[in-house]
Amino acid sequence: MSPNPGGGQSAPSELDILEMPMEALAAYWLSIKKLLDAKRDRSLLTTEMENTGERFIRHLLDAATSGLEPELIRRLSRAKAGALLSEARRRYGMMRLTLCGIAQGENPRLTYIRLGGVMGGAPTSEKRAFELAYGLMSAAGEKNADLPALLRVDHKQKDDRLAMKLLFYALAARRNGKQSLNEYLPHLPAGSFAEGLSLAADGFDAEFVSSHMTALRDAILGQARRKMDMATEMCLAIHAQLSYEDVFRVARAFMP
Repeated sequence: MSPNPGGGQSAPSELDILEMPMEALAAYWLSIKKLLDAKRDRSLLTTEMENTGERFIRHLLDAATSGLEPELIRRLSRAKAGALLSEARRRYGMMRLTLCGIAQGENPRLTYIRLGGVMGGAPTSEKRAFELAYGLMSAAGEKNADLPALLRVDHKQKDDRLAMKLLFYALAARRNGKQSLNEYLPHLPAGSFAEGLSLAADGFDAEFVSSHMTALRDAILGQARRKMDMATEMCLAIHAQLSYEDVFRVARAFMP
């Protein structure tokens, strides 16, 4: 998402609504409102949409340029939020499943079969999946390897790539032992996967890893739902051309 609305120079996918603090999201919409008031040009919303990779915010910016009635915008935004949160829930589930498999010393083949079940079918053959995972293992062992990029696991990765990354960790644990996974932790961003991997590497049992990952997932998705609700209402306030102060009041209603 563009950190400078209307600037048109940002990379298309810098932020994600699941990761953004509530305050940062409110500040984003307030900056949109301030820019619109200063420029008095609603085509700025289209420009911002074209430079925004965050899918829910992009949806709202598109809705704000439409002639749709507010209640329809609200219903469509709830539908979009539901689709995106369902996708994220599935991917957090894939992470939990893999980490539980690692914690209990499960055969990586069984882990991959389980991942296929979560995805509604394996994205590629077992042979090909293992070839890709072993290829990642080789790449990660090369001198000057970009380990933060190679090892990263998050909900933004498409199912097939996420499955391959997760299989890599299952294979690494099987080949070198669970404790060896600790060497990857310094290269991972803070988050639920890194936290769960640390637990599995340190020998916590699968039941605890599962319950902890489930709690983290539910907290993340619950917060995301609230942020999506706030973004929707702020967008509708901007769409209705309310004052900056009133748009700010909308944001404050969602804050503790």
